[in-house]
Parts: sequence; C-alpha cells; structure tokens
Amino acid sequence: MNWVGRRLPRLEDPTLLMGLGHFVSDLKQGALAVKFVRSPVAAGVITEIERPDPAEMAGDVFTAADLSDVGNIQAVLNRPDYRRVPHPVLAKERVSFTGQPVAMVIAATEALAEDLAESVFVDIDAEDAITTFDEALAEGARAVHPEAPGNVMVEGRMRTEGVDAAFASAAAVVSFDLKSGRQSAMPLEPRGGVADYDRASGRVTLHASVQMPHMLRTGIADVLGIPESDLRVVAPEVGGGFGQKMSLFPEYIALVWAARRLKRKVAWIEDRRENFLASAHSRDQRFTISGAFDGEGRLLAIDADLLSNVGAFSCYPVSCGVEPLMAFAELPGPYVVPEYGVRSRGVTTNTCMMAPYRGVARPMLTFTMEQLMDRAAIQLGIDPVEIRRRNLIAAFPYRSPTGLVYDEGSYLEAMEAAVRIADIPAFRVRQQQAREQGRYLGIGLSVFAERTGYGTSAYAARKMEIVPGYETVDCEMDPSGRVTLRIGSSPHGQGLKTALAQLVADRIGLAPEDVRVISGDTDTTPYGWGTFASRSMVIAGGASHLAADKIATKLRSAAAQLLEVESDTIELKDGIATASGTNRSLRIGELARAMHHGSHQFGDLGGGLKEHGFYDPDGTFSNACHIAVVEVDPDTGGVRIERFIVVEDAGKLINPLIVDGQITGGVAQGIANALFEELVYDEHGTLLTTSLADYLPPTAMEIPTIEIHHMETISPESVTQAKGVGEGGAIGAPAAVISAITDALSPFGIAIDAMPATPDRIRHVLRDARGN
Repeated sequence: MNWVGRRLPRLEDPTLLMGLGHFVSDLKQGALAVKFVRSPVAAGVITEIERPDPAEMAGDVFTAADLSDVGNIQAVLNRPDYRRVPHPVLAKERVSFTGQPVAMVIAATEALAEDLAESVFVDIDAEDAITTFDEALAEGARAVHPEAPGNVMVEGRMRTEGVDAAFASAAAVVSFDLKSGRQSAMPLEPRGGVADYDRASGRVTLHASVQMPHMLRTGIADVLGIPESDLRVVAPEVGGGFGQKMSLFPEYIALVWAARRLKRKVAWIEDRRENFLASAHSRDQRFTISGAFDGEGRLLAIDADLLSNVGAFSCYPVSCGVEPLMAFAELPGPYVVPEYGVRSRGVTTNTCMMAPYRGVARPMLTFTMEQLMDRAAIQLGIDPVEIRRRNLIAAFPYRSPTGLVYDEGSYLEAMEAAVRIADIPAFRVRQQQAREQGRYLGIGLSVFAERTGYGTSAYAARKMEIVPGYETVDCEMDPSGRVTLRIGSSPHGQGLKTALAQLVADRIGLAPEDVRVISGDTDTTPYGWGTFASRSMVIAGGASHLAADKIATKLRSAAAQLLEVESDTIELKDGIATASGTNRSLRIGELARAMHHGSHQFGDLGGGLKEHGFYDPDGTFSNACHIAVVEVDPDTGGVRIERFIVVEDAGKLINPLIVDGQITGGVAQGIANALFEELVYDEHGTLLTTSLADYLPPTAMEIPTIEIHHMETISPESVTQAKGVGEGGAIGAPAAVISAITDALSPFGIAIDAMPATPDRIRHVLRDARGN
C-alpha cells in the first residue's frame, strides 16, 4: 500500500485531543516561580533599582549587576550595512522599549513572585520615545542605540542599469505608498520555560516552548559561557509558534542562569499581556513603489523604497535583516521584472523587537505587487486578470533580478483555475444587481510565489554568522521491524510526524503506525534547525527520505541473501520483503531480527539497521492564487467575506489533509492581517493593545469556509518532490481581501493603502472621498 498522498488523520491528534500531551506549564511542579520586572517606559536611563527590605523580601531579586559575568545576545550579519547592537539579558544602564526585562524575581509561589515584582521600584530618567519611521529617520533624530546612528540597523539596495530608461519610455507609471500594521503571532500557548538543575551532573534541563531547541541550546550556552554539554533543551508539546518562538529571548537565558545559581528548579510562564509586550512582533512596514508599464500593460521596471520597523533589538539568530532583506530579494514575486531598483531598510525604534512571523515580508510584498497590478489595470483600462496574464512568469527556470532561481511552477495555470472556479463574469452580473439595491460586493485576486525549503545557501547569502538551513535525521529499525526516526526539526502543530511517518513507511514498506518520530530533545535527536519557513517537509522530509532509502537498501540486500535472489528483485511492501516473480518472501520484522541477532551471516551488512540522513537543498518555490469575495457596508465600514478560493501548487502532496489544514490556518491569519489585528503604540511608546479585548483576533464567525484546490508541479529541486506550504495562506490572503474591498467600493473612487482595513479606516477613506 502506498501511504504518500493519502489523507491520513494525524497520528499526533489522539494524545492532544484526550488531554494527554505535556506542555511547559504542566511541568512546573516543585519549581520556584520566576517573574520579570519590566520597564514601564520606552526609553530612558536607569537611575536606580530599589529592592524591598531583605527582612520583608520573600524571595530573591536579581538585576543586571548580578549577571555581570553573562554576555549579551548578539545576532550577527557579516555585512557592512549591518549595525551590531548588543541585547542585554536584563537592562543595564538604559531601557529601549516598554516591557524590556529590568529585573528577575524568584519566590516560592507565583503569587509571592508577583507581589515581590510589584515591590521592586525602578527609577528611570525617561526620554522621548521614537516609535515611527518618521521620528526615527528625521534629520537630527536621537539614536535609539549609539551603535546605529541614523537609526538604520540594516540596509540592502540595488539598481539595474536600465531602470531610469524604462521609466523614461513607459506608457504609464503607477506610484503609491502602502502600510502594514504591527502584528503579533499570538500563539495559543505563550512563551514559557522550566529549568531544572541536576546536582549529580551539574547539568540544567530546560523545557521550553520553542521552535528551535538545538539553536536555543547553542545561544544560551554562548551567552552564559558554558559548554553545550552542560545544557539539555527539550521542546515538549508546543502550542503554536508561527515564528515568534524561533528567537533566543533574554528570559530563557535568565532562567538557566537562575537554575545554576540557586541549584534549584525554576519556572516562568508568561501571561498574555507579557506576550504582547515583550515577545517578538512582526510586520509594521511602509513601502513606496513605482512601476513602469508599456502600452500593453507589461511591467518594464520597479523602483521601490521599503521600510521595516525592526524594533529595539536584532533577533537571534536570523537578525533584524530577516524582514527588510527578504523584502529586498523577493519583492518581484511571481512577475517578470526586467529592471529593478530597490532600497530596503530595517529601522530601529523604541518598540518590541521584530522577528519572523508566518510569511515574513511576503504578505506585504504580495499586497504591494497585487495593488500595482490592480492600479495599473485601472490606469491602462485593462482587465485585472488580463494584466496578470501578461506579466506572470511562464518559462522556467526563471532568474529574478536579485538572482533567485525559480524552479518549475504553475503561476498562470493556478490563476486561470481560480478564475474559472470563481466564475468572475457571473459575479460581475451579481455585483451590478447588488449595487442597484445599495449593496457593495467586490472580488479580488492575489497571485504569489512562496520560496520554501531553502538550505544554507540562502542564509549564507544574507551573510549570517550562524548559518542554518540543513536538516539531519537518524533512522533506526529495531529487531521487531519498527522504525524510530529522530529528527532535528521540532514540529509544533504542523502534523510533521504523521507526514514523515507516511514518507518513511513508503520507502521501507511499512505502515505509518510502525514509524515513531522523536523530536525536540537535544540529548536524543541529531543537531537540526527546527520548524519554520515552510521548510520541514522539504528538508527534514528529504533527510528522512535519504536515510530510509539506506535502510531499505540494506533490507533488500539481506533479503536477497536469505531468499537466494538478486537484491534488485526484492520489493518491500506491506511489511513483507518479496522476491518478484517468485513465491519467496519473509516479513520485514523477521528480516530485521535476523540482521540484529544473526549479523554474522550478512558480512558487511551486519551491525544493525541505523542510518543517518542529511539534506541541504537550494530551495523550491510553491505558488498559489487566492480569490476573495466580500461585501462592504459603506455606512459602518464592516466587511463580510462571502467566499474564499485557494488554488495551491505545492508539488507532490505527502498528506493532502494536513496541507489543507495548513492552508486554512494560514488564510485565517492572513484575513486577520487584512481586517483585524494591529499592535498600537501611543506617542510615548506605551503599548495600547495588551489584551485580546484590544488586539481583536478574528473568531470562527469571521472566517469563511476556505475552498481549496490543488495542482502538482513536480520540482527537481526537492528529493521528495514536495514543496513547502506552511506560510502560503498567510502570504496571499491579505492582498486578495484588500483588492476585493477596493473593488467593492470602486464606485466611490477609493483605494485602501493600509492594513488592517478596519471599519474605522474604511469609513475614514470614504469620508475623504466624499469630501466630508
């Protein structure tokens, strides 16, 4: 039986659905409680930290002075346009954003720790906060950090020779500004960690809700100046990450330090307010773009100025360059761009650190390019679908102006399929009828490319000092014929263990239930980089595929010896090794037992059934088209999404059910980006949105049924023939929704220039259009 391609329910689900999983907060029994005293202001000089009277203090208070032997977090890009800003574990002389940890308190219970934290007085000589692009880039602006004069932490720029000539010869030039608000990944489970000191070995075991346990171990050990062998990191069940849990945070370093200092078990579980205040933020970008088109609507050139608010510090290990440099490299998206000019800057402000969130720059890039196509279509009098037909990449491989090589895709075909499913001509008839009744319907489409499964070459190109990208696995068959696959990736809800079990089962001839996948423990899994960036099925899957093939080769050779046939006649399927064309066979379990317990008879094949897999590909591009149909109430500014269509091409689908789940979740987050979610700071750098009542994530009532259709373009760049799909929903949905709103309100002659398109923003744009 072939398991790849089947809609197999997730093997992970029974444990979670029955409440048998163990999350970090389930592991804190017997631990001292840790809380952090956080800066109440966005910028200023610490003049005093006053601890309670020791006689009245039911616990311990630690400040930066106590951690004098602890280093700083330092994400490094080896490029001249990058400014290295040290990120202290606890604020030293200065604070740089509201919520920055200033002191750590430890007490017997959480209630006592809360009381102790509230009794610590922090006196700060506050300075005017810098929170916006205009404030940061103003002439003579105060430097947020002395290491970054001008408040630019990283910059990328290029300009091909023909940009100016293309604009000079253009039949139409389309120019505009767009903005995306600041967001939180808002995982269901906030950050948290339990650090347990072992007196016998002197080691600390840190259970933490993270996406990259091996990297976390490396980072903590480096900052504390201890050998990695003295630290074990375990990611148990993780309640969502979406990129927020990729980075090394000061709190985890402080936890391990405290466990070593006190030789006790300590635990910190952040609340939702802390998560909004001090966990990594995302988006917060402003793009200015001009596009030059010929008279037929073909794009001749782009000239863009891209700004990303990277916050107060540079996230480790990927650095604050992750958003601006991806924007720089991937702005053209699925379109042919003959000439390209771009300047992309990461601007530092007195706000929470920016770090990856599902999609990383591409939701804004796609919003920008789709608005460019829509606005050019209006200006040139061309149908919006037709202008895309004339500009989408159609011949592969295609090399972008920045040197990215796009492998085989179906950009045009996916769009045409989505357009057929949506039946746009019929919609236009219904739209006109609705307008005659005073109702405003709109349709919008979004075509995009998603760069996935890229290995070390991509990160090395960014000049990262720590270069992630590869993945490793250990695959072992025991004497009963069951397989244990230990992976360096660290899944947290993606269904990766099920998909890998299907993949390995097919390669070796077993059932997925016979494959146990272990992840998230630095003591028991090979070094790997974790789960992020739409990579795990491509890279961890590729490593698993290669390791399983080595096991299968050994099994075939051993079976051939026992059955007295040639190894190339052996078929491994349904748990049986069969010699083709004969009635000779034996169960794979019997074969495994013979290889373990009778290895003497197999010569060089002896010594067990354990193989290592390593995979480091250049990457592959998925693609999709999203179409949204909305109704907008111009009086209230309310938007109702009536229909949402996705046509996705992610290569070979290992498990279509899991893929559909990834797309649905991504689209929901993309709709949130388009309509609802925004972190808002006031002029003093105080975060105003610190609860779910303020931040307004969508509920199931706001998310429509997602109609998902698949295409499969097989890429030679992936050994499994699969492409990544984890971020696609979040990348394409915002642009489709905003285009649909603009189409619905086209009788008013308006354009939506900022996300989220909240009712207040829509009413404001309509008031401006009406001259009110």
